Amino acid sequence: MSQWLKWAQQLQAIAQNGLTFTENPFDVERYQQVQRIAADMLAELTEAEPSKILDLFQREAGYATPKVDARAAVFQDDRILLVRETVLDAGRWTLPGGWIDVGESPSQAVEREVLEETGYQTRALKLIALYDRSHPRHGHPPSLHHTYKMFFLCELLGGTPTDSYETGEASFFARDEIPELSLVRVVPSQVDRMFEHYYHPEWNADFD
Repeated sequence: MSQWLKWAQQLQAIAQNGLTFTENPFDVERYQQVQRIAADMLAELTEAEPSKILDLFQREAGYATPKVDARAAVFQDDRILLVRETVLDAGRWTLPGGWIDVGESPSQAVEREVLEETGYQTRALKLIALYDRSHPRHGHPPSLHHTYKMFFLCELLGGTPTDSYETGEASFFARDEIPELSLVRVVPSQVDRMFEHYYHPEWNADFD
């Protein structure tokens, strides 16, 4: 399934890039056809409505590039901060984080996400890892988007724990107490790697 997903994503990228640069009406029609085929492929893989996937594709503009997700590893007394999902994967846990917005740096994005999702103020100290979400070794479930995931070691500065509309409880967990994770966002091996980097601050960042 992962290979079919990769092919569908590549077809969508080809179609999006073609629609961005072509001025030939014949080519526009061909690229739109390729985009519909990619949507049909993903719908077959995910059991989603083809029209909904096609609508998502058509909202994308410009040259197709991976999306970027930033996640924070915040520690307190050898325990890592996790937030409980209330929308997607409700009840499961993840490192605080989310999409990087246009106009903000990765460090600004991760600090903002922690504050919005937990109420804690933090400062990004270093990049721990830059992973390709679609790489088989990570074990994430299939996604419509090709995504890069940035993990930052963040220093806890203060604040009061609060809930957000996407997340509920925010708590610190020891390495042997990690609850069921939202695999859409983070997998156990990545959380374990955050602990390793916390114990070895001299290590360089991981990357795929």
